[in-house]
Amino acid sequence: MEELIQQLIKEGYLKTPEIIDAFFKIKRRDFLPAHLIGEESINAPLPIGHGQTISQPLTVAFMLELLEPQRGDKILDVGSGSGWQTALLAELVQEKGKVYAIERIPALKEFGEKNLNKYDYKNVEFFLGDGAKGLSQYAPFDKIIVAAASNDIPQVLVNQLRVGGRLVIPIGEALQDLVLIKKINDQEVEQTKYPGFAFVPLITDS
Repeated sequence: MEELIQQLIKEGYLKTPEIIDAFFKIKRRDFLPAHLIGEESINAPLPIGHGQTISQPLTVAFMLELLEPQRGDKILDVGSGSGWQTALLAELVQEKGKVYAIERIPALKEFGEKNLNKYDYKNVEFFLGDGAKGLSQYAPFDKIIVAAASNDIPQVLVNQLRVGGRLVIPIGEALQDLVLIKKINDQEVEQTKYPGFAFVPLITDS
């Protein structure tokens, strides 16, 4: 895995020292199903059951660099799955920050919580629910990151983002754009698209 991280640094996907340190500290193998341990250094998504995956390291690195998590941030992690990205975020926001992780599949919420318990983070709270609807009771968030593809940008998530905040979400069907949304004010956002990604679909109960 260290070789893969060095490769991601060399290729420019990992740039920020704090994100690089988090990648070294939070071991991807700790978030894999038992039968996949040993495959953590494969730079590809891996199945974690229920039609879901643990994301490709390159993609997680790219998304975190776009998100720009900072110490003290309040972050909504939509589709927390294995918990790997959740743990990376917990490390990045540190003890004064908070990560709200939401997962719609009960077995995966439990899997992610169990995996995160291998580390000593007190700044993460897991929720079972429809991530496409966010967590309005804890809004506004400094940052929101979505690990599944939506057909369009969920306005409800934009509404739960503070002014000046960032939302990173894949948009599209067969092949998606990663979209970075910066909230300028309550009526205006700025969008930047990065094409060529593939995610599982974002499922909403509505």
